[in-house]
Amino acid sequence: MAPPLGIIEGYFGRRWSWADRAAVVRILAPAGYSFFHYAPKGEEKLRRKWREPFSDADARQLSDFAELCRSAGMRFGVGLTPFGCNAGFDAEDRAALKTKLAQLDDIGIDDLALLFDDMEGSFDALAERQAAIADVAFGSSGASARFLCPSYYSDDPVLDRVFGARPPRYLEDLGSALDPSVAVYWTGEEVCARAISPGHLGDVAERLGRRPALWDNWPVNDGPRMSQHLHLRAFTGRSSAGGELLSHHAINPASQPQLSCIPALTLPRVYAEGDGYRYGAAFREAALSVCGEELAAMLEADLLTLQDSGLDRFGEERKAKLIARYAAVDHPAAREVAEWLKGSYAITGEELQTQ
Repeated sequence: MAPPLGIIEGYFGRRWSWADRAAVVRILAPAGYSFFHYAPKGEEKLRRKWREPFSDADARQLSDFAELCRSAGMRFGVGLTPFGCNAGFDAEDRAALKTKLAQLDDIGIDDLALLFDDMEGSFDALAERQAAIADVAFGSSGASARFLCPSYYSDDPVLDRVFGARPPRYLEDLGSALDPSVAVYWTGEEVCARAISPGHLGDVAERLGRRPALWDNWPVNDGPRMSQHLHLRAFTGRSSAGGELLSHHAINPASQPQLSCIPALTLPRVYAEGDGYRYGAAFREAALSVCGEELAAMLEADLLTLQDSGLDRFGEERKAKLIARYAAVDHPAAREVAEWLKGSYAITGEELQTQ
């Protein structure tokens, strides 16, 4: 059985346009995706500058997109990252958080995701502090569904190296302190998990005291290394048996919105087809649906080059030929390939530090 499927726009780097998001909703809603969480790392008013209000123009765009999602049968939510609150949560922080949430209520959100990723976490009583922030946030919001991303959202030791050693029993303490209705995002055994097994999900559920909400980092391709690759292949390493162990399954898309829809369309098939799922056939059918016959055939023929080789290993002559080939196709997905080949989606280490 499939859990509710969704998109969490949670990548670093170049942001999608509102037209891009609308196109993704139109493609994925009919395939069974039922929620969209807006949380791009480049959205300062939800991250580094979260205390500042959205401008009237930005608020209108968010409100219009929320209505578009609902008209397509999808819930709309935002991901808010309250930078600075891990280290202390005083009266001024509480007031700023309530003010921000009042604006989000005016915009019209169905879901609120409180995100503690990308922040230092080696503080005493971190889980209890974050649960207290969550109580204020969710108690001040009109959103009917609540999500939270922990600071340590995976067992991957890279998080401890980057953000400080996680407190002992952090996940268990956080799960115990949070209201049972809060869905907790989790990426798997790694930040970008190659496989997510029912055994692992069962272990996480036991530690959290609830089924996790999967923040699936596929087909995301942000970061200096991953932005050198187009993640086009169908989902693998996910089991239909895991569906009963999840509260939700959200994918973090690639920087290229149209191309993201190719792997995204294969995920519902993982759940629907079970042991009969074939990732090669799923890719071909999804590419045909998104791109049409000519472009789908081109992408399949170039899959090893676009996904596996890495842009930094292309010679200039080879790159120029590929750019000309894809630029000749009048389709937004072909334009994304050409722009990627030109380096327009490259992400620097500085962006990871400042977004």
